[in-house]
Amino acid sequence: MTKIFVLNGSNLNMLGIREPEFYGTETLDDIRRKVERRAAELQVEIDFRHSNFEGDIINWIHEAHSAADGVILNPGGFTRTSLSILDAIKAISKPVIELHMGNPHKREAYRGSSFISHGAFGIIAGFRGYGYVLALEALVDALQTTAVSKPEGIKSKPARRRPAAKPSPR
Repeated sequence: MTKIFVLNGSNLNMLGIREPEFYGTETLDDIRRKVERRAAELQVEIDFRHSNFEGDIINWIHEAHSAADGVILNPGGFTRTSLSILDAIKAISKPVIELHMGNPHKREAYRGSSFISHGAFGIIAGFRGYGYVLALEALVDALQTTAVSKPEGIKSKPARRRPAAKPSPR
């Protein structure tokens, strides 16, 4: 059976309380239940987790390498700050969908940048809690219809550089 980790980063435990005008009134538990229902319909297993600690997210991404077929990651505030989470994504051979409940490009300018996007297979933003269902459906479809591993352009090792050409004599 296909197994997908759904990982949630900083401050997402405050959904329903924190900025409801932007994130809505659903709690993370409400979203988890919605995702579990859809996962059952799709006949996939999910492992839904939350932590406010960057190291937990990194360890769970590492764990996904051998224990999951893919990852849905809502990194919260780690989106703009964590090269370490990006490195963890690039280290595993599983597709990761980056998820944001709001559209970060409609908010303060600094929210529009993401380290995570550089390693993501795809990005879903702006659909509030329903974005989790969209991410689940997109990831399941990708796993079933394509040979998904690392996103294009993501390499486990840095490319070898050719020695610089010697200038030709004039």
